[in-house]
Amino acid sequence: MYKPIFLRTENQLNKILKAQKKSGEQTALLFTSLWDKHSIELVSQLKKSKGYKPVYIVDSFTMPHAFVIFKTTKVPHLVKLKRSVTESEDYLSHVYDLLGV
Repeated sequence: MYKPIFLRTENQLNKILKAQKKSGEQTALLFTSLWDKHSIELVSQLKKSKGYKPVYIVDSFTMPHAFVIFKTTKVPHLVKLKRSVTESEDYLSHVYDLLGV
């Protein structure tokens, strides 16, 4: 299960990406939109969950440049960064399954 952590600036995201590159541990980013009903529902369910692993929430309004970096065109979009592999999933039911919601 995942615990949502909301990012507000590009600088916060850059620090997370830099730390992940150094450590190589798995990091999850969830790209959402404030106007998408599926994104809103998914984030509200994540808030209710009692998760322990962080999932960093990036929204299209405050951080549009992050969407360009990860080539995000559909939301919600889950990106998992691992040591040498980046997994990307934007199919809604798979996103729910990967987040354990």
